[in-house]
Order: sequence, then structure tokens, then C-alpha cells
Amino acid sequence: MRYQIRHALVQYGADTILEDVNFEVHDKEKIAIVGRNGCGKTTLLKLIAGDIHMNNLDSDEECGITMAGKQEIGFLRQISFTDGEVTVEEEIKKTFAPVFACEARMKEIEKELQNGENQSLLYEYDHLQKQMEAMRGYTWKTDMEIMFQQFGFPLEDLKRPIGSFSGGQQTKVAFIKLLLSRPDIMLLDEPTNHLDLPTIEWLEDYLKNYDKAVVIVSHDRMFLDRVIDVTYEIEYHKIKRYPGNYSAFLKRKEENLVKQEKDYEEQQKEIKRLTEWIEKWKNTPTKVAATRSKRMAIEHMVKIEKPRRFDTKTFHAMFEPRIESYTDVLTAKKLKIGYDKELSEVSFLLQKKERLAVLGENGKGKSTLLKTLVGMLEPLGGSFTIGPNVEIGYFDQQRAVVNDADPEQTVLDNFWETYPKLLREDVRSALGAFMFSGEEVEKKMGQLSGGEKVRLALCKMFYTRPNLLILDEPTNHMDMVGKEALEQMLKEFSGTVLFVSHDRYFIKQIATGVLEFGKDEVRQYQGGYEAYLEEKRKREAGIIKDISRKDATVGVSKEKGQNPTLEDVFDKKTYYNPGKIKSRLLKQLEKYEKQLAESEERANELKLQLMDPALGTDYEKLMALQEKLEAEEHEQETLLERMMETETELEELE
Repeated sequence: MRYQIRHALVQYGADTILEDVNFEVHDKEKIAIVGRNGCGKTTLLKLIAGDIHMNNLDSDEECGITMAGKQEIGFLRQISFTDGEVTVEEEIKKTFAPVFACEARMKEIEKELQNGENQSLLYEYDHLQKQMEAMRGYTWKTDMEIMFQQFGFPLEDLKRPIGSFSGGQQTKVAFIKLLLSRPDIMLLDEPTNHLDLPTIEWLEDYLKNYDKAVVIVSHDRMFLDRVIDVTYEIEYHKIKRYPGNYSAFLKRKEENLVKQEKDYEEQQKEIKRLTEWIEKWKNTPTKVAATRSKRMAIEHMVKIEKPRRFDTKTFHAMFEPRIESYTDVLTAKKLKIGYDKELSEVSFLLQKKERLAVLGENGKGKSTLLKTLVGMLEPLGGSFTIGPNVEIGYFDQQRAVVNDADPEQTVLDNFWETYPKLLREDVRSALGAFMFSGEEVEKKMGQLSGGEKVRLALCKMFYTRPNLLILDEPTNHMDMVGKEALEQMLKEFSGTVLFVSHDRYFIKQIATGVLEFGKDEVRQYQGGYEAYLEEKRKREAGIIKDISRKDATVGVSKEKGQNPTLEDVFDKKTYYNPGKIKSRLLKQLEKYEKQLAESEERANELKLQLMDPALGTDYEKLMALQEKLEAEEHEQETLLERMMETETELEELE
């Protein structure tokens, strides 16, 4: 056993976060920690890392933390590179300080051995060689370059100053450093966030074959299924260990839930029987002792909580599409998408009741496609048609999480403000369908987690009763229960869905087709996620030829209901004016630089707020600030990409 926590109590002020926690890490175990948002998963990682301490450490000899010898624990904390002028390569090389020290000592010994053999030096040299092998010291440069490229960076970026990277890119660099440091126990908090599918799949293989222990907090269920072999669930401040991956945990959890339902019903029957007996005989003198005995029996029962299951009845009643669309819902013909420069060209057909998943590498234009289809961006070429009777509901997780609502406003009032003509009962029913039940509707907006903000935004969107849902990363920030509820809703939704997601488990559960943004082209696949993987495998193996879907792109236009002639689409004359183009590009670059500076200023202000000691125990406020900071860093990354595109265009023009 590498590490053990016994009977831990963790509190923030008067709030108990974890209670009587027993946790163990053995050998090469890959462990998942799961639970609802805010249950204490990250708190447990901080306890393991030594960032916080148990509150009952001095009060009970049974509690404590023990380790087998010295265990190096690696944890990806909040990023703060002290010197922005240091190159990425120099920053990453700090990880290999023990390797370089070992190498230097070996060279010293080699010089000393030139003067004659020395048995103790030979033993030391042999020990250092084994150390170098254990630390992968002979391949550190190759390991660094391979991993750097796996995270989507070109090798030349190793020479760039770390300060020239966006916040999201710096997080990736810090993650690379953690992986290369090869700790005995690696702690990963949402490691797949901001990674594209190829990188996630590479990371899965890396962690599965990692020869030490890994503890993971993640909402990516397929990632957990493929990596972990032990699951710990935190629920009601307690923790329970389940052997096996996430699917095995779910199966055991469902079995426990069925048993809990049965036990709850049996207990309620017994309580009812005893209560009726008491009511019948409470005024009979000869039954006083027996009545008291039965009342004591009820009082001393360990009450079994009624299991909570998600119910879609309210969802069906309130959120079904207002009208039905025609068969062809959305058609794109050689649609060129991008901001200032074309990212991809897209052709596809989306028909009624289909659920089309848009996936692929970051930076290819998946979210840009959705923004173009809802009119937030102009197409750079080609065309698209929205079919008759189509009513669109658009969801953008970035806007959902960073909303400008009054932090003191309740969830109920916030929803009611959007739909003021509804009765209070209808508002409560609508929110209840999205898991805001009971007192949760009185929760203040400033206290909501990222997942709760997403659920509220989805609830508002669904209430417009559209028949085409266009969803950009709807499961980001959601906990497992929220994801499962959304999956159930979308499966039973009678309209059409077009969605971007990196959550492969979610895609597998929902998608009836896939639109893949590949390296060289965008391709539509029929069938679910597994059918897509199989067809892609066959294509790559050359087993099947390129067979496209029926021609979905005849007579399509951006304008609804219009069919352009070939001359309209392909033969429009264009006039080339380099001076005018250069002026436009320079103005764009200036605008992006200004927006980047403003975003960096806002991010710095948020970082200062996070460092405020007064917020040390305000867990919800800290989470809200961290989410806003992540949104600003995402915005900076987008702006940097646009600046690079514009600079490339300027270079090509010159």
C-alpha cells in the first residue's frame, strides 16, 4: 500500500465537507473519485497533496495519514509561472533537474575512475545508472518532444517564451511537466478539460500503462471506463470504495439503489403499521406500555432515505417542440466557415429526429460552424438552407457559465424574469424537470456551480420549445447525474439535435450520426458513435471506398427557401485590391490586440480576487471566480488564434 487516510474529517468554517473518510492507494492502482458537484472531490485531492489538513488530526488516535516510505505526490495546481520570459523548453527542463544532477555525478565518477578502479565508486555508478533508467533519464528529450506534440504544440513552440502563451496553453504546459515528472501518486483534477479527442485517447493509453498510481477526478465517463480500476464515490460527506471501472460502479450503484428502494418501502410500511396501532390503542390504559414501546421503536429506527431518481414526465409535458419540422431540417453545401480566414469547408444533411454529433480536433471550426448556422457569424463562402417550420434553440456553454445575472437573484426569479407570464407552479415545474427541486429554486445565482448554471440555461432554452437544438458542449461543467439526466431528455426528445461535444460517452448514448472535422476534410458518417469508429477504421485500412450519403447539397442557399442558380453560387466576379485587404487585416489585428489586453486585465483582476485571504473559506465564491477566470483564458486563447491567422494572411499578402 502506497498511501492511506483513516477516518478523516475536513471542514471549512462550520461546514463539514468530508466526514469519516477512509481512502487507500495501492501499487499501480488507477483510482477515480466521483460524486455530485461540490461534494468534496477536489477537497480530497488537496488533502492527499498536503495543501489542506484534517480537522480531527489531534483529537483521535484512530485517524491519520500514513505512507509507505517517501511517496512523491504530483498535483496540477493553479498555474503561476514566475518568469514569463523563460522559454517553454527551459520551463519543462526544470522537471528533469534530478536527471541532470544524476548525469553530472556520473560524469564526475567517470573522471575519477580514469585514475584507477574504485569499488565504492563503481557501486555508486551502478546505482546511478539504475536511477537514470527508473527516471527515463536517457530518453528525457525524446519524451519531452513527443509529449509536447501530443498536446497539439509544434516543436518550434518550445523556443517561445512561456508568457506568450494563453492561460489554457500554459495549463497544458504545466500538465506536460506533471506527466514528465512521473510522481509515485499522480493527482489529476478534470484532466480531459480543453483537450481534443486525439489527445484524450493518447492520454488514456499513457495513464493505463503508467507504472505508478493515479487518482483522477473527472466527469468524462468513457475516459474513466478505459483508465481506472477502482472507484470511490463521495455522497453526503461520506466516501465508499467500489472495485472496477465506472460502468462496474454504476451497476453496483443501481443494485444498491434497487435494494434501498425496497428497504425504504418496507420501512415505510412498518412505520405506518406501528403508527396505526398507536393511534388505535393510545387511549387504552392497558395498552400504555405497549404504545410507548412501539413509539420508541419508530424513534430509534435508522431512517432510510427515499432514493432520488430523475423523472421525465414533467419534461415531456412542458418541453416538447411547439411545431413539427419538415424532413430536411438543415442542409449545407460547401459551406466555408471561419472568422477572418477559412477554417473548414462543410457539406452535410440533417434530417428530422436525427441527432448529429460534431467532433474532431480543436481549432478546426466545430463551434464556428454552430455560430454560423445560428447567424452569429457570416459564412465565408458556400451556402446552407434551414428547412420549413424549423425553430432553433441554441445553447453555448461559455455564455451559460459566465452570465451577468444579479448574484443575489434566486434561480426561480431568474427563470421567471425570462418568462414573466408563467404561474409560480409552472416555473417550479419547469425548473424541477432540470433537477432544481424543493429549496434549490431559492438558491442565489451567485452560489450556482458551473453545472447548475448550464442546467438553468438549458431549461430556459428548452422552454422556447424549439424543434432543432443546436448545442455547443452542453455537458461541460455538469456532474454525472446532470449528464445522465440530459442524455435521457435528448433520447426522448421528438425534435432534431446538432451538437458539439468532446464527451465520448455522451456521444455514444445520444448520436445517430457523426460529422467529423478531420485533418484534411469534414465527413459525415451514418449510424451511432460505434458505427462511426468502425467505418473510420475500415476507411483508414482501405477496406471500403468513399461512399457519400445521397446528394444533400442540390440547390441550397443561405437564404431560407431560395434555390440559387449555378451562376449565383460559383460565377460571381470578384475584384482583388491588396491595399484594401491589408488595411482591413491591420484593423482586425488592432481590434484583437485591444480585446486581448482587456481580457488579460479582467483575468488579472480575477486572480487578485482569488488571492484575497477573506475568501479562503467562501468555497462557492472561489468556484465562481475560478470559472470566470477559465472563461477569460479561453477567450484569450481564441483571440490569439485569430491574431495568428490574421498575421499569417498579412505575411502571405506581403
